[in-house]
Amino acid sequence: MTLKRLLIQNLRNLEGVDITPSQQVNLIYGENGSGKTSILEAINLLALGRSFRSHKHKPLINHQQQSFTVFGRVHADDGSEVPIGISRSLDGDASFKANGVLVPSAADLAAYLPVQVINSDTFLLLEGSPKVRRQFIDWLVFHVEPNFFPAWKAIQRCLKHRNSLLRRDRIDPFELAIWDKELVGLTDIIHDFRTRCMAQFQETFAELLKEFINIDGIALGYYRGWDKDKTYADVLSASFERDKRQGFTHLGSHRADLKIMVNGLDAAEVLSRGQQKLLVCALKIAQGYVFTRITGRKSIYLVDDLPAELDEKHRALLVHWLDTMGTQVFITGVEPETLASSWRDKTKITPKMFHVEQGRVTEVS
Repeated sequence: MTLKRLLIQNLRNLEGVDITPSQQVNLIYGENGSGKTSILEAINLLALGRSFRSHKHKPLINHQQQSFTVFGRVHADDGSEVPIGISRSLDGDASFKANGVLVPSAADLAAYLPVQVINSDTFLLLEGSPKVRRQFIDWLVFHVEPNFFPAWKAIQRCLKHRNSLLRRDRIDPFELAIWDKELVGLTDIIHDFRTRCMAQFQETFAELLKEFINIDGIALGYYRGWDKDKTYADVLSASFERDKRQGFTHLGSHRADLKIMVNGLDAAEVLSRGQQKLLVCALKIAQGYVFTRITGRKSIYLVDDLPAELDEKHRALLVHWLDTMGTQVFITGVEPETLASSWRDKTKITPKMFHVEQGRVTEVS
């Protein structure tokens, strides 16, 4: 997958952007606040329907405008081209299009444009909540298991109804049993999808880790969201009184987590900041490798302010792996020379350079 064209209208301070990216490497530079990160944000919006900087839509819309629009032309791995787009208005209305046709949700766009983001927030993979790591797991599962997303949506519906029942003064046992039965079946499906993907991910990650970070004892553990020695049906039954007392379902696939440890201790508490960054980069690169291995497709990497996050040695290492993957890359930074220096020895690649200034984007030869 590559993005052949990108149009941005009224997104933050980007009033009218129309660029033709390289299918290999795109380097985007400009002063802080110029709008360079907003270009990556626009691509992420095309891929996921949401920003990696804010969960609110109003701050995304340019001042005094009523809506923003992002359009992209995707070159698929089979050689076809697919136009996709998203627009959102101040009143919250959103529309998503693929091939000129309205699609129900951003999930329909995500299938066309698999995107990986590496930025300062990426390090929440180690020190953030289980939800962050669960989303990391589910990115891969979503893209390689077509039946995952319908099952995931159905589980959210089951949990909503079950939690509503739990908050009633009087619970109809028959009605609760119906939702419990459906929840158990869907939970087993989700767990099976995640388990299969994690097995392949851990194998690839172990291989990459030796190149990224020379620390013994790093291990990943997938926690499914309840006791591994009990069936989920038994867990629901045993935790009913607590669930009823507190008004929500405590255990299940919605509590899954990825445990990242060093010699049995939490990696975020043991590793230095620099080591954490390398470990997270290895996680992100491994995810792209597994995605390609399973599907034969490639993801796009968005790397925000690379020079600020990694020193020269480790920038070169990350660039090496991005080059080896042969994936399309968008990288931002303040200084063009620093951005370009990491790619100088990649003789088969001529990066495209874009300068961003006060919301205007210019391709630089």
